[in-house]
Parts: sequence; C-alpha cells; structure tokens
Amino acid sequence: MSDVDSFIDEVTEEVRRDRLFLLLRRWGWIGVLAVVLIVGGAAFNEIRKSRATSQAENLGDSILAALSQNQSEQRATSLAAVEAQSPGGDAILNMLLSASQVEAGSEQDAVSSLNAIASQGDLPEIYRAIATFKALLLQSETLPATDRRLQFEALAAPGAPLRLLAEEQLALIDVSEGNVDAAIARLETLRQDAEVGVDLQQRAAQLIVALGGEPEPLVARQG
Repeated sequence: MSDVDSFIDEVTEEVRRDRLFLLLRRWGWIGVLAVVLIVGGAAFNEIRKSRATSQAENLGDSILAALSQNQSEQRATSLAAVEAQSPGGDAILNMLLSASQVEAGSEQDAVSSLNAIASQGDLPEIYRAIATFKALLLQSETLPATDRRLQFEALAAPGAPLRLLAEEQLALIDVSEGNVDAAIARLETLRQDAEVGVDLQQRAAQLIVALGGEPEPLVARQG
C-alpha cells in the first residue's frame, strides 16, 4: 500500500507541476506586468520628488538673490522676474514681492500682487485670507468704506481663519463712519470671544476706553 500511495503522490505532484507550468505560460505575463508597474511607479515617484526638490531649491536661490538687492525698487524688480513652478511657490513669491513693492512706495502694485494670491483657488484658505486682509489694509485710504466692510465681513464669517482680526477692522470702520456705539459693542463681543488672543483682547479694551466706553469684566472661560 505504501508503494501505491507513494506512486499516487508522485503522479499528483507531477500533475500539479504541469498545471502550474501551464498557468505560468498562460498568465505569467500578468505577474511580470505587475512587477514592471510597481518598479516603474516607484521610479516615477522618485523622479517627481527629485524634480520638485530641484524646483524648490532653484526658487529659493532666485528669491535670495533678489532679496540681496540693496534698493527696494531693485528687489521688487528682481522678484517680479522670478518664475515659480507651483501654486505654493507663487504665493510665497507674491507675498515677498508685495512687501518690497510697499517699501518702494508702489502700494497699488502690492495690492495687485496680494490679490493674485487671494484669487488662487488651489491654495489653502489661510493664505488667501492673509493676502486679502493685507490688501484691504493697504487700501484703507483708497477703497470706499462700504467695499472694505463687505470684504472684511466675508473674512469675519464663522470659522474663518482671520475672523477676529476682521472684526477689529470692522469696528474701526464703524468708528470712521461715526457709529461709535456699534464699534464699542463689536469690540466688547470680540473681547469676550473664547478664541481671542491676549494682545487683541487688550487692543480692543484700549480702543473701547479711547472711544469713551468702559470695558466689561471678562467672562470666565470654561476649561
């Protein structure tokens, strides 16, 4: 019986080998293709990472070279000539460009650079909000209060990253329009906000006093 069992096992093993061989001949190319795709994908990712790193280094070198210029006008001109290859790099470049343009006295050009950031829909909201906020500050003397109020109200929407800073600016617009009571009420609400920082809280209190009001006692915060 043992010889018969051994013979059957050998035959079974041979049949398995034959089947495996046939399967490899018929479907083995799938495995080869999978290996090629995996290796090719890994190589592509490495090439892409290397290219992104190289672009970032080139952008950094170009920015540093532009910022090394002694005159603000020269820095602005040099920064304007730099080309970024990514939305994030372009935002950083325009932010630095706007600062140099302000130093050079070209505030309208700075506003244009900041608005270019604010209109980039593929950027995180915080960067677009900062650009919009800075652009509005630069236009405090040129943009009608109604237009500034509308845009600051958008920045002060619930959950917006610069909500409290925008509320402060709205209070200042209230003051400029003679609505002192509205400004004090807005500033008091700002002071009591659970997310307000110490510096902004103190500025709001000082402005309330300057407007003839009296800051209310701060509500104790839970936790």
